[in-house]
Amino acid sequence: MEKWIDEAFARACEKFARGARKAAEQGIIPYMADGGHYVGAPFDGNSWWTGGFWPGMMWQLYAATGEEGFREEARRVEELLTREFRTFDLLNHDVGFMYLLSTGAHYRLTGDAQARTDTLHAATLLAGRFNPVGFIRAWPGEDRTGYAIIDCMMNLCLLHWASEQTKDPRFEAIAKIHADATMRAFLRGDGSRCHIVIFGSKTGKPLERPGGQGYAPGSSWSRGQAWALYGFTLSAINTGEARYLDTARRCAKYFMANIREDGLTDCDFCQPKDEERIDNIAGACAACGLLELANLVGGQEGETYREAAMRLLRALNDLCADWSEGSLGILQKCTASYHNDGAGRHVNILYGDYFFVEALCKLRGTDARLWMARA
Repeated sequence: MEKWIDEAFARACEKFARGARKAAEQGIIPYMADGGHYVGAPFDGNSWWTGGFWPGMMWQLYAATGEEGFREEARRVEELLTREFRTFDLLNHDVGFMYLLSTGAHYRLTGDAQARTDTLHAATLLAGRFNPVGFIRAWPGEDRTGYAIIDCMMNLCLLHWASEQTKDPRFEAIAKIHADATMRAFLRGDGSRCHIVIFGSKTGKPLERPGGQGYAPGSSWSRGQAWALYGFTLSAINTGEARYLDTARRCAKYFMANIREDGLTDCDFCQPKDEERIDNIAGACAACGLLELANLVGGQEGETYREAAMRLLRALNDLCADWSEGSLGILQKCTASYHNDGAGRHVNILYGDYFFVEALCKLRGTDARLWMARA
């Protein structure tokens, strides 16, 4: 293992040990680091979709180190997140991100019975968003009844986990139906994919493909590509289905072909060439997916994926990691949306840090495997 991996992990542990104390002092779920303090979610309070990444990172660090401070901080935030079940209207398909990485991680690592119940509650909410014409609806609102987005490929892990826990096949059946709809409606011939598909809510037929968080309709938002790469890889792992593995390979090939010369990731692979807009969240997430894909296929093909993941991670560490004591976040130049939507552009955003830490844990052999249906 390369020396920088252990060094980066040790620095991350030190930084987030300080961060855990600061977040508890502030009493929030951190969304981004701004120097020496954290900033909460830009919208929807503790129902904002990224709330699970902070406790997920705490659980990853706890699994690797056994340090109680990380567990305590994860539990503090878990209590905030489970209160959001009562708001209901603000929750959406991203309950997978929110609860698999918080209550699900808690159950996986400690066996806590209430954490298992809370995670099954979240899985039932996600299953309740399934439209029987063939897709999982992303968001609430009368004008969004047909909306589905590529991000949901990651949320499907919650459904696979629920089927494994309950031995009830309906959760996995919903996940497969949505994954198959994603293969048909989101993926393009070159391996790229769109962010949003608007389906007919009574027919299930694709009607429109807006640009979403990318540069424009028909372009290629890099984090959406990473969601697809990692999401289909996880579907392959959780189901053993060859069609998901083949799709993951196509997504990976397209992503790898578009990595910048310096190893960083443009916010949109089709953005104007003179536009300096980077999203390091995409690179960190894609690296996690590539590492899992490498393990899944093995051989020379697997080594190709692993080399691409290492190229991404070295660039993140060498060019965009802030290890200073005055900053509470790691990755800089994270961008939530190509057209700034108020959620952050070229700043630290902590779910980028989550995926960077997860990748380091994979390389060190301590990954808590929070996305997997089976431990």
